[in-house]
Amino acid sequence: MSDSPEAGEEAPPKKSRKPMLIGLVLALLCGGGGFYATFAGLILAQPHPEEAAAMAEALPDMPDVAFVPVDSVVVSLGDDSRNRHLKFTAQIEVASAHAADVTLLRPRILDVFNSYLSAVDPQTLEDTAAIVRVRAQLLRRVQVVVGEGRARDLLITEFVLN
Repeated sequence: MSDSPEAGEEAPPKKSRKPMLIGLVLALLCGGGGFYATFAGLILAQPHPEEAAAMAEALPDMPDVAFVPVDSVVVSLGDDSRNRHLKFTAQIEVASAHAADVTLLRPRILDVFNSYLSAVDPQTLEDTAAIVRVRAQLLRRVQVVVGEGRARDLLITEFVLN
């Protein structure tokens, strides 16, 4: 057994390198074209100052809003519940002009949260739609405490039953 073809056998044809050379040339052309397009500013270009100013003018102003955090409330749910405790944390959305007033009334807000959450039936809290009802009830109570028109919304950031 030798590597040379015997008398009756033909030598295998050599593989063409043409497809590999075409691929290499195309890769170099695409790489060069991409470099030129990036270097010339055709791709990933920063907008001109006039365009940037026009885009900034087109954006609407952010609403006048502030968020007043309320400390976490942990409520014991009792022995007849599947869960032992509810951990509740929220933030109150207000106009920035009223943020200081609402912050001043946080102890009253915490009292309202504790009173309401302690009185709610534990099975009600375990319902999947409970968070919507709790949010509506607590928002109404917060609006009573801080005064009409000061609290826009109540954002529940933590509602954990364990």
